Amino acid sequence: MVKHNNRVVKNHFRKDWERHVKTWFHQPARKLKRRLKRQRRAVRLFPRPTELLRPLVHCPTLRYNTKVRLGRGFTLDELKLAKLDTVQAKSVGIAIDYRRKNRSLETQRANVQRLQLYKSKVVVFPKRKYIKCKDRKTKEVVKKPRVIKLKLFTVGTPEDKEQVKQLTEQFPYTIKKHYDKPRVITEKEKTDSAYLTIRKARAQVAKFGEKQRKARKEALGVPSTAKTLTKETEGGDEEEKGKKGKEKEPKKAKK
Repeated sequence: MVKHNNRVVKNHFRKDWERHVKTWFHQPARKLKRRLKRQRRAVRLFPRPTELLRPLVHCPTLRYNTKVRLGRGFTLDELKLAKLDTVQAKSVGIAIDYRRKNRSLETQRANVQRLQLYKSKVVVFPKRKYIKCKDRKTKEVVKKPRVIKLKLFTVGTPEDKEQVKQLTEQFPYTIKKHYDKPRVITEKEKTDSAYLTIRKARAQVAKFGEKQRKARKEALGVPSTAKTLTKETEGGDEEEKGKKGKEKEPKKAKK
């Protein structure tokens, strides 16, 4: 490798560089193409929403857990609390996540409220009004009126279809941030130690099972098997240990 400020050795600049350069002149045209594609899809799906309803979740790790974003889908517990079935939820455009678990009660309540709000605003237009079925006697195909079982949602008429607005974006949501107002530090906060508080809490958790066992034995009237040593017995044991130790000591050889 050449060092210092010398001239460039073997400077092959007369290359066919036009073949090796990637350009992005088609970027504005692609943007227009994507937008027109979204419009065509919205027309095809009308009056259904173009996007599935997503829950509000907190980001993982300690660094980002205060940030709220849209998740993959609602859990089965959230759907159950909102009185929704998985089949009905999928038919109305609600995303379901079978792997996510509810770790926080606040997040669960927020998602249940989100489902209930969405449920109150959704208008359902059944596609099939009649069902084809065979008559038992004549064995001919007969059209029967379809019984609509969507009691949880408002069923719209053909007249309402023109007035209904299609949701082309994600269902809106607002996040309220709670901030503590500045205040004067109290005397207790000045003297208290966070480290000692955590240590005490850990000790209480570690000894919780032992305390429960003792309380259960006292309630049943079982005597405790722990040894109770008095001062006399402790002293006597020490003397005996000392005698045994002296007896076992080997005699020193005389020179």
